[in-house]
Amino acid sequence: MSVYIVIDTADGVVKKSAFETLSYGADLASQLGVNAIGILMGLVSDDPGSLGQYGVSKIVQVNADQPRSDDPSVLAGLIASVAGAESDSVIVFSHSLSGKALAPLVSAKLKAGLVTGVVGLPASTNEFVVKRAVFSGKAFAQVRIETAIKLLSINPNSYKVNSGGAPAAVESVSVAAAAPRISVTKRQKSSNELLLTEAETVVSAGRGLKGPENWGMIEELAKTMGAATACSRPVADAHWRPHNEHVGQTGVAIAPTLYVAIGISGAIQHLAGVNRSKVIVVINKDPEAPFFKAADYGIVGDAFEVVPALTAAVKKLKGA
Repeated sequence: MSVYIVIDTADGVVKKSAFETLSYGADLASQLGVNAIGILMGLVSDDPGSLGQYGVSKIVQVNADQPRSDDPSVLAGLIASVAGAESDSVIVFSHSLSGKALAPLVSAKLKAGLVTGVVGLPASTNEFVVKRAVFSGKAFAQVRIETAIKLLSINPNSYKVNSGGAPAAVESVSVAAAAPRISVTKRQKSSNELLLTEAETVVSAGRGLKGPENWGMIEELAKTMGAATACSRPVADAHWRPHNEHVGQTGVAIAPTLYVAIGISGAIQHLAGVNRSKVIVVINKDPEAPFFKAADYGIVGDAFEVVPALTAAVKKLKGA
């Protein structure tokens, strides 16, 4: 038995969410008394062996001389062929956009039980019971997996990152891939320098900004704080901001360390996508805005006065 960790990458670079997944998988392997093995798909610019610092003893790099496929069904087949070689393995994914696509496909191929949105190590390894977030993070459920092969996807920003381990051994393997069923005809990167799902700090704004022409002060605050920018759904629907910045139940679900919401009332659909943030700061001129009930800190005031003052204070603190 081994614990296999699927390492999330983008454009040949290992993503931040992979460090959490590797740490979780390493701790789970230690709990079970088995080996932790990372699975790296395709060519990467990072040194695969350096990922051993997160606790894994071995990295299996699949088809290292080829770019990672864009087709989830192709990747799922490769993962299943490597991690499914053992009849009782545990396979760990990140509950990212990539993991959400891959984990169910691998689960179907291996006829293995899958628990998504996991937020902690198993409470019992005898029955393999894990805790997962449900109802948009408002509650938790304890779920038992009864199949021999078990699949888990870990909620981003829900598990501490380990570091300081020894370099991992790297094994390059070549696996025949199925013919892709999809092809990418165009790529359009987000204007954000930081990915929303990877950002530690997010500055978000809503209709209280009155129009797209006022977004400059939001971008300046975000740049000063080293944050990604986001928006509420009405803002994206009005085309003030691109839809990839929309956070909420019908947009991107995030879990940053700090979430700053400016001019957003805090409808339940928006809260569902940001309520896993560790600290929430709300700036709104309406003292009755529902968002204040979910906030750790709140500022009742006009965003057009508060935001420039906050930006100036952050710059002063940084000596900029």
